[in-house]
Amino acid sequence: MDISPPASSLAAADAVVPAPRRSRGHWANVAARLVRNPGAMIAAALLLLLILGALAAPWLMPADPFATSMFARLKPIGTAGHLLGSDELGRDMLSRLILGGRLSLFMGITPVLLAFVIGSGLGILAGYAGGIINTGIMRTIDVLYAFPSVLLAIALSGALGAGIFNALTSLTIVFVPQIARIAESVTTQVRRSDYVDAARASGAGAFTIVRAHVLGNVLGPIFVYSTSLISVSMILASGLSFLGLGVKPPEPEWGLMLNTLRTAIYTQPWVAALPGAFIFVTSISFNLLSDGLRSAMEVKQ
Repeated sequence: MDISPPASSLAAADAVVPAPRRSRGHWANVAARLVRNPGAMIAAALLLLLILGALAAPWLMPADPFATSMFARLKPIGTAGHLLGSDELGRDMLSRLILGGRLSLFMGITPVLLAFVIGSGLGILAGYAGGIINTGIMRTIDVLYAFPSVLLAIALSGALGAGIFNALTSLTIVFVPQIARIAESVTTQVRRSDYVDAARASGAGAFTIVRAHVLGNVLGPIFVYSTSLISVSMILASGLSFLGLGVKPPEPEWGLMLNTLRTAIYTQPWVAALPGAFIFVTSISFNLLSDGLRSAMEVKQ
């Protein structure tokens, strides 16, 4: 007696078998976890608004940010024609804050990008080569790393002179040792892993191993750490401008604006605090986004 199921039943069973799910890649999983982080998403939205506002400054500014008026000095917030008040020379604060975002963000991001390239290269070279190369690079890095960041930035800017280029150079030198130490530490761990040993045993050259196995595993942690330095870079750049070692007047930059408005703290405290508030919000946003990236890239999640 034939007890096998009819062909129609087998066909129906085959029809409902789901197709195998295609697993998402690493970066797709990172993006999905980052999107589920409300703090990181709010920070990213604020940063996007600030960046878009800085890029579209010529179309968003309600007035000429360089036009002075002795009759409109230190107007309070909400004054007609000056929504966020005016500074000590009668210049519109809203226009200067929007345009000042360009220099402030540029001074915060550019040194970190330059230091990321230089520090990552030095750290990866030291971590993978080891031996005397590691000793030579890292001991040289330790000389700069021994100085506090603020004092080193002030000393370098004071020696090089005031100006945007010199401030960028100083901040880049400050951040290179920090990124290089992280890159060297992560690369040393990866170099000792089993898959690197297997690649070396198979006859792969050093360049091939670094390109195929090391870079993909070390650049992520280095990048996450570097994003956390952007807020520090913004604060240091603003501090240099506050001390007269960064951006020169009459260019609008939040740190420089904070410096020039410090004498108005007793007459118009809210107007004087606006540049500091923008620095604070931007720095916190970069920190929150960096924390979200670090959490999203955790492999154990």
